[in-house]
Amino acid sequence: MMKVNYLRKIRNNQKAGLCLLCSFVLFANFLFAQKSNTGKGAFYTGVYPNVFRQAGYSQADIDAKVNKAYTDLFEGPNKIYFEVEDSLGYVSDIKNKDVRTEGMSYGMMVAVQLNKKDVFDRIWRFSKKYLQHKEGPREGYFAWSFNPQTMKQNSPGTASDGELYYVTALLFASNRWGNKTGINYYGEARHILDAMWKKDGTGGIHNIINTEHKQISFTPEYNNYKWTDPSYHLPAFFEVWAMYAKDGHEQFYKDCADTSRAYLHRACHPVTGLNYDYAEFSGEAHIAPWMPAGFRYDSWRVPMNIAMDYYWFGKDKEWQRDYAKRLQTFFRSKGIDTFEDQFNPDGSRPDSILQAGGFKKLRHSLGLVSTVASTEIIYNSNKKFDFVHALWNNKLAPYEDGYFDPYYDGLLYLFSLMHLSGKYQIIQSQTH
Repeated sequence: MMKVNYLRKIRNNQKAGLCLLCSFVLFANFLFAQKSNTGKGAFYTGVYPNVFRQAGYSQADIDAKVNKAYTDLFEGPNKIYFEVEDSLGYVSDIKNKDVRTEGMSYGMMVAVQLNKKDVFDRIWRFSKKYLQHKEGPREGYFAWSFNPQTMKQNSPGTASDGELYYVTALLFASNRWGNKTGINYYGEARHILDAMWKKDGTGGIHNIINTEHKQISFTPEYNNYKWTDPSYHLPAFFEVWAMYAKDGHEQFYKDCADTSRAYLHRACHPVTGLNYDYAEFSGEAHIAPWMPAGFRYDSWRVPMNIAMDYYWFGKDKEWQRDYAKRLQTFFRSKGIDTFEDQFNPDGSRPDSILQAGGFKKLRHSLGLVSTVASTEIIYNSNKKFDFVHALWNNKLAPYEDGYFDPYYDGLLYLFSLMHLSGKYQIIQSQTH
C-alpha cells in the first residue's frame, strides 16, 4: 500500500511539473506575441520575422537554403568571390568582367550578417588597397569599377550606393567583432564619413548626400550630385548611421531617413508601385543618355529596401503596407511565375529594352522574383505566401537561352533569403 501511494505521489508530482512547464511555455509564447505585436520594428523588439517558417518550411531546410546560396556565390564552381594575394578578396560582376563597389560592399554586408569575418576582412583590405582614393578631391571615396585582370581602375568615379553600404557594413562589423582584431572597423567607417563631410565641390566632388535636399546623390560628382537613384534610398541605413556613426551629424542622418521615406512615396507609382531607375529629387524620371526611363535593373532593389525599413524600424508602416499591396497586385496580374523584369512605372511595356550580358531580352528574372517576395514581410493578403513559395521553388541557374548572372541575380537572391529567414539584422553595439 505504501508503494502504491508513493508511486501515486510521484505521478502527481510529474503532472504538476508538466503543468508548470506548460504554463511557462504558454506564458513565454504570450510574451513573445506581445513583443512582436507592438507595431514597432525589430530594432525595438529584437524580433526578426521568419517568413519562411510562417510559410511552413522547417528551420533546418531554411538554414540549408541560405547556406547553399552563400556557398554557391562565395565558394562554388560559379562563385563571384575570389581570394588573391595573401589576405585579399574581391566580388566580381562576372558578366561585365569587373569589380564594383556595389558588389564589394554587398559582399561585406553578407559577410558581417552571416559572421564570415575572414571574407569581410579580405574584401575590405582589397577595397582599401585598390579602390579607395588616398589623396586629391576624391580622397576617402572609392573607384566604382576595377579591372581584376589588369589590376587597374576602370574609372576613378564614385557610385554613392557603394559608400552607403561600405559605411553601414563597417559599423556593423565594429559592433559585431570590435575594433581590436586587426582592423579598426569604426575608424575606417569614420574615415569615409569624415572625408565625405569635407567635400565642398572642389574638383567637382561633393558629399554623397545632397545636403540641400537631404537625399543620396546618383554620384557625388558634378551634375550627378543633383539627382538620384530610388534604389539608393535606404532609410534604414541612415537610421543606423544616426545611432552608430557618432560623428556629430546624427540629426542630419535621421532627417535623411525621413526624407527618403517621403521620397519613396513620390517615386513609386500610385497604382503599380513601380519606380524609375533614375529619378530627380522630386521622384520624376531623370533621363540619362545611357539609360532610357523605366523600371529596370536598379529598380528591382526598391521592394527589398522598403521591406527592410518596414521590419527594422517600422516608422512608415501604413504607407509601406499599401505599397506592398499595390506591388503584389501588379505582379500577380502579370503571373507570379511569368512576370517580366522591365516596365514603365505605369505597368506598360517599355519601348526600349536594356541589354544585359550580351542579351537584350525580357525574362522572369530571379533578382526581381526575390525582391518582390521580400514584400511578403510587409503584406500577405491571402496567407498563401505565393510569392515566397515561388522564390523557394526557384534557383540560381542559367536560363534556357544560356544567360546566367550569379552576381546581380545571385546577390539579390541571397539578400532576399536572408530577409525572409530573419538572418538580415541590425547588428547592435554590445554597449547599446
